[in-house]
Amino acid sequence: MPGVLVFAAFACLALMAGASVLAGCGATSSSGASVSTPASISAASTSGASTSTSGANPQTAAQSQPVSLKLAVEFTDHAACAMVAEEKGWFEDEGLNITSVENYVTGTDLAAALARGDIQAAYICLVPAINARANGGVDIKVVAGTHKYGYALVGNPSRISSTRDLAKPDIRLACTQAGTACDVLLQRLCEENNLPASQIGTATQRMNPPAQVLALQAGKVDACFVPEHWATLAEGTGCKVLALSQDIWPDMQGSVLVVKEEFIRQHPEVVEKLVRVTQRSTAWIIENPGEAADILANMLSVTGHTVLPDKAAESAAKLSITPGAMKQSMSRLKYDTSVDPTQVQATIDFMNRLGYLKKNIQASDLLDLRFMQ
Repeated sequence: MPGVLVFAAFACLALMAGASVLAGCGATSSSGASVSTPASISAASTSGASTSTSGANPQTAAQSQPVSLKLAVEFTDHAACAMVAEEKGWFEDEGLNITSVENYVTGTDLAAALARGDIQAAYICLVPAINARANGGVDIKVVAGTHKYGYALVGNPSRISSTRDLAKPDIRLACTQAGTACDVLLQRLCEENNLPASQIGTATQRMNPPAQVLALQAGKVDACFVPEHWATLAEGTGCKVLALSQDIWPDMQGSVLVVKEEFIRQHPEVVEKLVRVTQRSTAWIIENPGEAADILANMLSVTGHTVLPDKAAESAAKLSITPGAMKQSMSRLKYDTSVDPTQVQATIDFMNRLGYLKKNIQASDLLDLRFMQ
């Protein structure tokens, strides 16, 4: 990955209203830091870019000027398509001037960062994207998907053998904050298996994903609910995967590509190129899982990079990632750029029923899929 990964924490969590505001697929306290990656991608000529066919206003090569674009991604293999595209130089191939890519340990911080004016687009889990729109009032649109699924419940087999054991009073469970993707899935798991959600939720210890893995490894908790690639890293310590998100919520939308509405209005041709790169990279990952795993293992390794003294960053730096582990993790996601509006609406409805949304938005408020055509 070009540049040096630098973790930076953002104090944007003022957007949160209680436990449900701007929650994401990572942990949610102020210790959830970002990894800021100054990108070295330079502006390229747009003369080789294809003409828009999605209804966007096309520009000729002579009229088009490079538009600076700042991206944010989650620091997991959920953002594989963005990381592979950056490594392969495919943003440049489309004439996109990506000035920097900020990597966030948690979806919560990424959602909060979207409120900043300098971030135009993000590869983010659907749940924090919904929170950003409904709770934070951030004007974003989902323009493409990136994957389905991508979360798991992992436990110490000597302490917990099935999801039913979560109801036992002596089982210590860790999860991300209320309103995050993992917490939403935990609520869904309890509902589907007739487990006491209130009892389990009250007893759950809330912490960021790498901290959960370390706590499980140290025997401080018996199980943790985390996104990939953290789930596979936990499994690598001798723990057992008790439930995958595809078991809990079939056809669940994992992550999406979101773009600020103002940017879409001003630069639809740039958004079309961004979607095209996302589709190209996703197709390549499906065809080349081994090489993709090698790329992500390198890009998601914190060791050797400069990091700021942040708790989430420090926890992540203690966990090593091998290409083999990354390939296993990626196999648990279904990389797919399609988005099913019905599933998006189902997620919104479930979150609203849980009381996690201040505003009951509709999927149509969040989706703009014309660039997928």
